[in-house]
Amino acid sequence: MRKSLILLPFLLAARPALAQSAPPREIAYGSAALQRLDFYRAATADAPLVVFVHGGGWKRGDKGNATGGAKVAHFTAKGYAFASLDYRLVPGATVEQQTQDVADALGYLVKHARELGVDPAKVVVMGHSAGAHLAALVATDPRYLQKAGWSLDRIAGVVLLDGAAYDVPAQMSDGPRIMGGTYQAAFGSDSARQRALSPTLQAASPNARDFLILHVQREDGTRQSEALGRALTAAGARVTVQGFAGRGLQGHMEINRRLGDADYPATSVVDRWIEGVLAR
Repeated sequence: MRKSLILLPFLLAARPALAQSAPPREIAYGSAALQRLDFYRAATADAPLVVFVHGGGWKRGDKGNATGGAKVAHFTAKGYAFASLDYRLVPGATVEQQTQDVADALGYLVKHARELGVDPAKVVVMGHSAGAHLAALVATDPRYLQKAGWSLDRIAGVVLLDGAAYDVPAQMSDGPRIMGGTYQAAFGSDSARQRALSPTLQAASPNARDFLILHVQREDGTRQSEALGRALTAAGARVTVQGFAGRGLQGHMEINRRLGDADYPATSVVDRWIEGVLAR
Protein backbone atom coordinates (compact mmCIF):
# COMPACT_ATOMS: atom_id res chain seq x y z
CA MET A 1 0.00 0.00 0.00
CA ARG A 2 1.34 3.39 -0.96
CA LYS A 3 1.76 5.85 1.85
CA SER A 4 1.87 9.62 1.96
CA LEU A 5 5.17 11.10 3.02
CA ILE A 6 7.45 14.04 3.29
CA LEU A 7 11.10 13.40 2.43
CA LEU A 8 14.01 14.80 4.39
CA PRO A 9 12.13 17.79 5.79
CA PHE A 10 14.24 20.85 6.17
CA LEU A 11 11.81 22.65 8.45
CA LEU A 12 13.33 21.49 11.72
CA ALA A 13 11.26 21.93 14.84
CA ALA A 14 12.98 22.97 18.03
CA ARG A 15 14.88 20.07 19.56
CA PRO A 16 15.43 19.42 23.25
CA ALA A 17 18.92 20.11 24.49
CA LEU A 18 21.30 17.17 24.48
CA ALA A 19 20.74 15.25 27.67
CA GLN A 20 24.23 15.16 29.09
CA SER A 21 25.42 16.51 32.43
CA ALA A 22 28.97 17.19 31.30
CA PRO A 23 29.38 19.58 28.37
CA PRO A 24 30.98 18.26 25.22
CA ARG A 25 34.43 19.11 24.01
CA GLU A 26 34.14 21.09 20.79
CA ILE A 27 36.81 20.08 18.29
CA ALA A 28 37.77 21.68 14.97
CA TYR A 29 38.43 19.04 12.33
CA GLY A 30 38.97 21.69 9.62
CA SER A 31 39.49 25.42 9.24
CA ALA A 32 35.94 26.47 8.26
CA ALA A 33 33.52 27.70 10.90
CA LEU A 34 31.22 24.70 10.44
CA GLN A 35 33.97 22.10 10.40
CA ARG A 36 33.43 21.41 14.08
CA LEU A 37 32.21 18.50 16.17
CA ASP A 38 31.02 17.97 19.72
CA PHE A 39 32.77 15.07 21.42
CA TYR A 40 31.42 13.29 24.50
CA ARG A 41 34.08 11.15 26.12
CA ALA A 42 33.27 7.71 27.48
CA ALA A 43 33.99 6.80 31.08
CA THR A 44 36.55 4.19 30.06
CA ALA A 45 39.43 4.09 27.59
CA ASP A 46 39.30 2.28 24.25
CA ALA A 47 35.56 2.85 24.03
CA PRO A 48 33.46 2.28 20.92
CA LEU A 49 32.49 5.53 19.19
CA VAL A 50 29.13 6.53 17.71
CA VAL A 51 29.43 9.41 15.23
CA PHE A 52 26.20 11.25 14.40
CA VAL A 53 25.50 13.25 11.21
CA HIS A 54 22.54 15.62 11.51
CA GLY A 55 19.83 16.21 8.95
CA GLY A 56 18.26 19.38 7.64
CA GLY A 57 17.82 19.08 3.87
CA TRP A 58 21.56 19.65 3.34
CA LYS A 59 21.02 23.34 4.06
CA ARG A 60 20.35 23.68 7.79
CA GLY A 61 20.61 21.92 11.14
CA ASP A 62 23.60 21.67 13.45
CA LYS A 63 25.47 19.37 15.78
CA GLY A 64 23.69 20.63 18.88
CA ASN A 65 20.02 20.91 17.99
CA ALA A 66 19.40 18.12 15.48
CA THR A 67 20.62 15.12 17.46
CA GLY A 68 17.56 14.49 19.60
CA GLY A 69 17.50 14.75 23.36
CA ALA A 70 18.18 11.16 24.34
CA LYS A 71 21.04 9.88 22.18
CA VAL A 72 24.02 11.30 24.03
CA ALA A 73 22.97 10.17 27.50
CA HIS A 74 21.86 6.79 26.18
CA PHE A 75 24.98 5.89 24.24
CA THR A 76 27.44 7.26 26.78
CA ALA A 77 25.61 5.31 29.51
CA LYS A 78 26.25 2.18 27.46
CA GLY A 79 29.98 2.90 27.54
CA TYR A 80 30.31 4.49 24.10
CA ALA A 81 31.92 7.78 23.22
CA PHE A 82 29.69 10.00 21.09
CA ALA A 83 30.45 12.67 18.51
CA SER A 84 27.98 14.95 16.72
CA LEU A 85 29.22 16.70 13.58
CA ASP A 86 28.68 20.04 11.97
CA TYR A 87 29.39 20.25 8.25
CA ARG A 88 29.27 23.07 5.74
CA LEU A 89 25.81 23.75 4.33
CA VAL A 90 24.23 24.33 0.92
CA PRO A 91 24.42 26.80 -0.81
CA GLY A 92 27.76 27.79 0.70
CA ALA A 93 29.09 24.28 0.10
CA THR A 94 28.30 21.43 -2.26
CA VAL A 95 27.03 18.00 -1.25
CA GLU A 96 30.44 16.68 -2.32
CA GLN A 97 32.09 19.04 0.16
CA GLN A 98 29.61 18.05 2.87
CA THR A 99 30.43 14.37 2.32
CA GLN A 100 34.12 15.16 2.50
CA ASP A 101 33.51 17.05 5.74
CA VAL A 102 31.94 13.93 7.24
CA ALA A 103 34.87 11.83 6.03
CA ASP A 104 37.40 14.36 7.34
CA ALA A 105 35.71 14.39 10.74
CA LEU A 106 35.92 10.60 10.86
CA GLY A 107 39.56 10.75 9.83
CA TYR A 108 40.29 13.26 12.58
CA LEU A 109 38.58 11.15 15.25
CA VAL A 110 40.46 8.02 14.22
CA LYS A 111 43.79 9.82 13.98
CA HIS A 112 43.29 11.16 17.52
CA ALA A 113 41.65 8.02 18.88
CA ARG A 114 44.19 7.42 21.62
CA GLU A 115 43.95 10.89 23.13
CA LEU A 116 40.15 10.78 22.84
CA GLY A 117 39.96 7.39 24.53
CA VAL A 118 38.24 5.58 21.65
CA ASP A 119 38.91 2.32 19.83
CA PRO A 120 39.45 3.16 16.14
CA ALA A 121 38.32 -0.35 15.17
CA LYS A 122 34.88 0.21 16.74
CA VAL A 123 33.45 3.27 15.00
CA VAL A 124 29.74 3.32 14.12
CA VAL A 125 28.49 6.07 11.80
CA MET A 126 24.87 7.18 12.25
CA GLY A 127 22.88 9.76 10.30
CA HIS A 128 19.32 11.06 10.12
CA SER A 129 17.49 12.39 7.05
CA ALA A 130 19.99 14.27 4.86
CA GLY A 131 22.61 13.12 7.36
CA ALA A 132 21.63 9.52 6.57
CA HIS A 133 22.29 10.25 2.89
CA LEU A 134 25.73 11.71 3.70
CA ALA A 135 26.60 8.81 6.01
CA ALA A 136 25.53 6.33 3.34
CA LEU A 137 27.57 8.08 0.67
CA VAL A 138 30.71 8.10 2.84
CA ALA A 139 30.13 4.38 3.44
CA THR A 140 29.68 3.45 -0.24
CA ASP A 141 32.02 5.74 -2.20
CA PRO A 142 35.59 5.07 -1.02
CA ARG A 143 37.04 8.29 -2.42
CA TYR A 144 35.97 10.46 0.48
CA LEU A 145 37.54 8.37 3.24
CA GLN A 146 40.62 7.70 1.14
CA LYS A 147 41.15 11.46 0.85
CA ALA A 148 40.75 11.68 4.64
CA GLY A 149 43.41 9.01 5.15
CA TRP A 150 41.03 6.25 6.19
CA SER A 151 39.17 3.40 4.47
CA LEU A 152 35.72 1.84 4.25
CA ASP A 153 36.76 -1.42 5.86
CA ARG A 154 37.60 0.44 9.07
CA ILE A 155 33.93 1.40 9.67
CA ALA A 156 32.40 -1.09 12.09
CA GLY A 157 28.82 -0.26 11.09
CA VAL A 158 26.46 2.31 9.61
CA VAL A 159 23.02 3.22 11.03
CA LEU A 160 20.71 5.18 8.74
CA LEU A 161 17.64 6.84 10.26
CA ASP A 162 14.80 7.52 7.83
CA GLY A 163 16.81 8.86 4.95
CA ALA A 164 15.90 8.91 1.31
CA ALA A 165 17.60 10.35 -1.76
CA TYR A 166 19.81 7.27 -1.65
CA ASP A 167 19.02 7.13 -5.38
CA VAL A 168 19.00 10.83 -6.25
CA PRO A 169 17.65 10.62 -9.84
CA ALA A 170 14.77 8.41 -8.70
CA GLN A 171 14.06 10.65 -5.73
CA MET A 172 13.99 13.78 -7.86
CA SER A 173 11.65 12.17 -10.38
CA ASP A 174 9.15 10.57 -8.03
CA GLY A 175 9.73 12.06 -4.59
CA PRO A 176 7.46 14.61 -2.92
CA ARG A 177 7.01 17.71 -5.01
CA ILE A 178 7.25 20.08 -2.06
CA MET A 179 10.91 19.14 -1.70
CA GLY A 180 11.80 19.85 -5.32
CA GLY A 181 13.59 23.10 -4.57
CA THR A 182 15.66 21.47 -1.82
CA TYR A 183 16.76 18.65 -4.11
CA GLN A 184 17.53 21.04 -6.93
CA ALA A 185 19.66 23.20 -4.65
CA ALA A 186 21.55 20.18 -3.34
CA PHE A 187 21.94 18.02 -6.45
CA GLY A 188 21.39 20.27 -9.46
CA SER A 189 20.30 19.00 -12.84
CA ASP A 190 23.40 17.15 -14.08
CA SER A 191 22.43 13.48 -14.22
CA ALA A 192 26.01 12.21 -13.92
CA ARG A 193 26.50 14.25 -10.74
CA GLN A 194 23.19 13.01 -9.34
CA ARG A 195 24.26 9.41 -9.92
CA ALA A 196 27.66 10.01 -8.33
CA LEU A 197 25.91 11.35 -5.22
CA SER A 198 23.57 8.35 -4.96
CA PRO A 199 24.63 5.71 -2.39
CA THR A 200 22.41 3.09 -4.05
CA LEU A 201 24.15 3.68 -7.36
CA GLN A 202 27.58 3.61 -5.66
CA ALA A 203 26.85 0.37 -3.82
CA ALA A 204 29.05 -1.90 -5.92
CA SER A 205 31.89 -3.20 -3.72
CA PRO A 206 33.74 -1.86 -1.79
CA ASN A 207 31.39 -0.65 0.93
CA ALA A 208 31.32 -0.61 4.70
CA ARG A 209 30.67 -4.10 6.02
CA ASP A 210 27.44 -3.70 8.02
CA PHE A 211 24.38 -1.47 7.57
CA LEU A 212 21.23 -0.99 9.65
CA ILE A 213 18.72 0.92 7.51
CA LEU A 214 15.67 2.14 9.45
CA HIS A 215 12.65 3.97 8.12
CA VAL A 216 9.19 5.03 9.19
CA GLN A 217 6.09 4.61 7.04
CA ARG A 218 6.85 7.19 4.38
CA GLU A 219 6.45 5.94 0.84
CA ASP A 220 9.65 7.28 -0.67
CA GLY A 221 11.73 6.61 2.44
CA THR A 222 10.54 3.01 2.52
CA ARG A 223 11.11 2.50 -1.19
CA GLN A 224 14.56 4.04 -1.16
CA SER A 225 15.65 2.27 2.02
CA GLU A 226 14.66 -1.11 0.62
CA ALA A 227 16.39 -0.41 -2.71
CA LEU A 228 19.60 0.62 -0.95
CA GLY A 229 19.43 -2.52 1.15
CA ARG A 230 19.08 -4.72 -1.92
CA ALA A 231 21.99 -3.02 -3.68
CA LEU A 232 24.29 -3.34 -0.68
CA THR A 233 23.32 -6.97 -0.09
CA ALA A 234 24.03 -7.79 -3.74
CA ALA A 235 27.50 -6.26 -3.28
CA GLY A 236 28.25 -8.46 -0.26
CA ALA A 237 27.47 -6.18 2.69
CA ARG A 238 25.50 -7.40 5.70
CA VAL A 239 22.29 -5.38 5.74
CA THR A 240 19.22 -5.14 7.94
CA VAL A 241 16.30 -2.99 6.75
CA GLN A 242 13.48 -2.42 9.22
CA GLY A 243 10.44 -0.18 9.32
CA PHE A 244 8.78 1.47 12.31
CA ALA A 245 5.48 3.17 12.94
CA GLY A 246 5.22 6.83 12.06
CA ARG A 247 4.06 8.84 9.07
CA GLY A 248 4.97 12.08 7.39
CA LEU A 249 6.97 14.79 9.06
CA GLN A 250 5.99 13.70 12.56
CA GLY A 251 7.25 10.14 12.10
CA HIS A 252 10.36 11.33 10.30
CA MET A 253 11.27 13.60 13.19
CA GLU A 254 10.24 11.15 15.90
CA ILE A 255 12.73 8.45 14.89
CA ASN A 256 15.49 11.00 15.38
CA ARG A 257 14.14 12.72 18.46
CA ARG A 258 13.20 9.57 20.35
CA LEU A 259 16.06 7.25 19.49
CA GLY A 260 17.71 6.55 22.83
CA ASP A 261 14.42 6.56 24.75
CA ALA A 262 14.04 3.15 26.37
CA ASP A 263 10.36 2.93 25.39
CA TYR A 264 10.90 3.79 21.72
CA PRO A 265 11.02 0.51 19.72
CA ALA A 266 13.93 1.49 17.48
CA THR A 267 16.22 2.03 20.48
CA SER A 268 16.49 -1.64 21.41
CA VAL A 269 16.89 -2.60 17.74
CA VAL A 270 19.80 -0.20 17.33
CA ASP A 271 21.36 -1.31 20.62
CA ARG A 272 21.30 -5.00 19.72
CA TRP A 273 22.58 -4.34 16.23
CA ILE A 274 25.50 -2.20 17.41
CA GLU A 275 26.41 -4.77 20.06
CA GLY A 276 26.39 -7.44 17.37
CA VAL A 277 28.67 -5.62 14.92
CA LEU A 278 31.09 -4.59 17.66
CA ALA A 279 31.38 -8.21 18.76
CA ARG A 280 32.54 -9.38 15.32
